[in-house]
Amino acid sequence: MAEPADHATTDPFDLTGRLALITGSSRGIGLALAGALGRAGAEVVLNGREVEPLDAAADRLAADGLAVHRRAADVTDPDAVEVLITGIERELGPLEILVNNAGAQHRAPFLDFPAEELARLLDVNLVAPFLVAKAAGRAMAVRGRGKIVNIGSVQSQLGRPTIAAYTATKGGVALLTRALCAELAPLGIQVNCLAPGYIVTELTRELVEDAGFSSWLEARTPAGRWGRVEELGGAAVFLASDASSFVNGQTLFVDGGMTAVV
Repeated sequence: MAEPADHATTDPFDLTGRLALITGSSRGIGLALAGALGRAGAEVVLNGREVEPLDAAADRLAADGLAVHRRAADVTDPDAVEVLITGIERELGPLEILVNNAGAQHRAPFLDFPAEELARLLDVNLVAPFLVAKAAGRAMAVRGRGKIVNIGSVQSQLGRPTIAAYTATKGGVALLTRALCAELAPLGIQVNCLAPGYIVTELTRELVEDAGFSSWLEARTPAGRWGRVEELGGAAVFLASDASSFVNGQTLFVDGGMTAVV
């Protein structure tokens, strides 16, 4: 169980003694972020809706010597979120870091976009971070400290055909981050947004293997390539640590320069 930390360290990136919840962390970006926080010293709590992939992810991190817990919960359900956060606080200790990573995507032309998919993306990408930040923020506010990192996207700033709903939700995440900064900064809580560019994951594998799309992406991105999940870890540790103690309400793009150019 994580103990309340006095954070007496000369390394501002050291997360030793801190408990971190990463939503949607049974695979892909979420799992990579959990690994990065764990290697920086944090005790990590993985979250997902399905038990089996969650167990496999936790076993993988534990095999690397990281302190890891698993909590299955649907973070779009307000009641489930309250149970999740109160359970973590009661059983594991004070939650000091929240990474709102759970996300969903659906590609379809705007004029034909299914209403049910719009509702699903809003729930997973925008409602869930709102709910989890609210529940975790209440606990953090009592202690006068905490870090909330919302996961956005280059689509927090850019649009592309067939992903209007996703773009709208990720734009919402960026502005939610600013709004939470305005309310929670006086309570000692930093809220920032980490916005990945195009990253190779299980969910983007089809696009990676599409030669035409990959060629466009490489030409569009100053770095000239896809990103790797491991390249998000440093930014996540920065935003979760004392190194970012005066950074609040910001969106940090880790995108190979995509949003810097036209």
